[in-house]
Amino acid sequence: MSTQAIQLHVDLETDPAKEADLLKTYREVFRPAISRQPGFTGVTLLKARKAWAWRLIISFATEEERLAWVACAEHQAVWPQMEANLTGSKFSTVLFDVQ
Repeated sequence: MSTQAIQLHVDLETDPAKEADLLKTYREVFRPAISRQPGFTGVTLLKARKAWAWRLIISFATEEERLAWVACAEHQAVWPQMEANLTGSKFSTVLFDVQ
């Protein structure tokens, strides 16, 4: 098992009419669910100054723990609720090792 901390940056596109729904889902559904996961160290949702652009930053102690979160039933229940607020290409990701 790796001991390297990671950050996953997820760029999101949303319709301006769904921004309030995205924030509500993040605050009331996604953040509480991910916060309970083993190895979780942080999550932040950033809004770019240009319209429709958001970045979700997810941090785990290891990539293995992040992958366990992605595979769990709770993630399978909450991520579609986040994704329902997205549009266009929906999202893209970049995985970083924390140095």
